[in-house]
Amino acid sequence: MGYEIAEQLNWELPDVILYPAGGGTGLIGIWKAFYEMKKMKWLDGSFPKMIAVQTVTIQPVVSEFHQKPITGKDNGEFTVANGLAVPNPFALKLMVQVLRESKGTAVAVSDQEIKDSIKELSREEGLLVAPEGASLLPALKKLLSKGDIKQDEKVLMLNTGAVYKYLENL
Repeated sequence: MGYEIAEQLNWELPDVILYPAGGGTGLIGIWKAFYEMKKMKWLDGSFPKMIAVQTVTIQPVVSEFHQKPITGKDNGEFTVANGLAVPNPFALKLMVQVLRESKGTAVAVSDQEIKDSIKELSREEGLLVAPEGASLLPALKKLLSKGDIKQDEKVLMLNTGAVYKYLENL
């Protein structure tokens, strides 16, 4: 994904990347690819802030990043975003390392925010995104309102699937 991002954006990376983080391999792979491309001199300049997005019911990366303990309620309940339902990701330490290196953060959103986002993206943009991808819009709104993302920054949000396989969850 990191190589695809760089190529699609003409080798100019965005300022911020929001990624729906379940197991974390995508987030880590993107970061690794950026380093590889910089070493090959395909990229110059700074790397984007990486932001992991999870649900409020299953948020091990958010908890670890912000150093708040995981409670039973916060770790393992149902979520409409099946791909984010990873209560014990094997790559947790590496994900947090990437977030810290990139000066990024981790944020959690509710299932209701995800459902509302699916509807908004469908209605306003004609996009039928998976719940994981839909989690990024409310996360973006939260981060903009807190000033963690500036209005003039270039933001990339990665959708990882289509809503069709989730209809029974919704």
